[in-house]
Amino acid sequence: MRAGAVTAGTTLMMMLMSSPALALTPDDGDDPGPGLTVVETLGLFVAAPLAIFLVIAGLVMVLDKSRKQEPEQS
Repeated sequence: MRAGAVTAGTTLMMMLMSSPALALTPDDGDDPGPGLTVVETLGLFVAAPLAIFLVIAGLVMVLDKSRKQEPEQS
């Protein structure tokens, strides 16, 4: 119980004492590029990972079936 209270108190104090990241103010060297369109975003974060998954799954299935031996008939 005491260890939990010390951990919670330490975490709370660290959160209260830390300063915000201030991400809204740009730095001197910032040069953001143009934003992505909806199609580019969907392609990058949905279609590309799905395609990579399908290629890997297909390769695993093809290579697994090629190593299976036919059952011997007596």
